[in-house]
Amino acid sequence: MIARKRAANRYYSGPTSDHFDGTLFFNPDGKPPGRFADLLKWKLNGRRSKWPAAQPSPFQRARPAARVEGSDLKVTMVGHSTLLIQTASLNILTDPIWSRRSSPFSFAGPKRVGPPGIAFADLPPIDLVLVSHNHYDHLDLATLKRLKETHDPLVMTPLGNDTIINAAVPGMRLTAHDWGDRVAVGDGIAIHVEPAHHWSARGARDRRMALWAGFVIETPGGKIYFAGDTGFHEGINYRLIAGKHGGFRFAILPIGAYEPRWFMAPQHQNPEEAVQGMLLCNAALAAGCHWGTFQLTDESFDEPVRKLAEALDDQGIAPERFRALRPGEVWNVP
Repeated sequence: MIARKRAANRYYSGPTSDHFDGTLFFNPDGKPPGRFADLLKWKLNGRRSKWPAAQPSPFQRARPAARVEGSDLKVTMVGHSTLLIQTASLNILTDPIWSRRSSPFSFAGPKRVGPPGIAFADLPPIDLVLVSHNHYDHLDLATLKRLKETHDPLVMTPLGNDTIINAAVPGMRLTAHDWGDRVAVGDGIAIHVEPAHHWSARGARDRRMALWAGFVIETPGGKIYFAGDTGFHEGINYRLIAGKHGGFRFAILPIGAYEPRWFMAPQHQNPEEAVQGMLLCNAALAAGCHWGTFQLTDESFDEPVRKLAEALDDQGIAPERFRALRPGEVWNVP
C-alpha cells in the first residue's frame, strides 16, 4: 500500500509540541472532528428543528458608553459569540461577526435570525479583538475589515489564524499566540491564551492547520474567562485553568450548537456541561453564548435556555449567576 502524502500546513510552521505534530494541531488526549461520512449521516438524519426565520431580541439595541473605568465591568451581548467587554477603560470584542450569514458565501449558509445587539455604528472605540479560531461563525473577515477601517484595534488570535487575517485585511494590527502565552496589553491588564477542545477549518483541505483557543483576560477588577468554542472534554481544560488562575469573576461559556451529541459532543458542550464547567473553573458568574443567532445544529431555538435553567436547578445554582444572554442585553457585572 502506498502511503498518502500529507499536505503541508499553509498557515503555520513551527516546532512540535503536545498539541502540534509538525503539520497539524490536535487536542491532547482528545477526539478529532468527525469524518465526512459522519457529517453526511448527521445531515441526512431528518431531526433538524425548524427555527423561526426571524426572532428579534426582547432587548433594544444597546448604545454603550465610550469607556467603563476602574474595576467596573460591563458586558453587552451582540449575538452568537460576539460580546463587548468594557472594563479598566478598555473595550474588547470577542469573535466579532456583524455579517448576515456565517458562511464563506453572501448568498448561502446560516443566516442571522435577529440583528446584532449593538449597531456597528454605535460601537465605542474598540481597542482589542479576541478571535478564538477560524470557523466562519467566529472569524468573520468582513467584520474584521470594517473594524480595521473604523477602529484599527489590535487583534489577538491563536497560531495560524494570523495568516488568514493578514491575507484578507492587510495592515491589521495582529498578534498570534500559542496555548500558555501571556501578553500584557495595558496597566495591570494581560491576555492569557488557554486550551480549548475544538478544531479548525476554512474549507475541506485545511483542517487543523490553525490553532483554536480560549482566553483569560486579567484585569485589576478580576479575571474574565472567554472559553471560545469548546467541547467539555471531561472537564480537563476547566480544571487546568482553575489550577492556573484560581477562579474568575466572570466567564463567557458556549451553551448551543450541541445536537446530535454523538457527532457534536467532542467539539461543542451542551448547557449541562457548561454549568459543570462554570463550577470546575470557579466562576462566580457566567454568560451563555453561542446560541440563538445562527442555526448550526439540530436543537430548537430555545432549547439551550430551557436546558440551562434545568441544569442550574439540578445543581442548586441561582439562575441569576448564569444567564443565557440575548442580543442587546447588558450585564453590569457585580
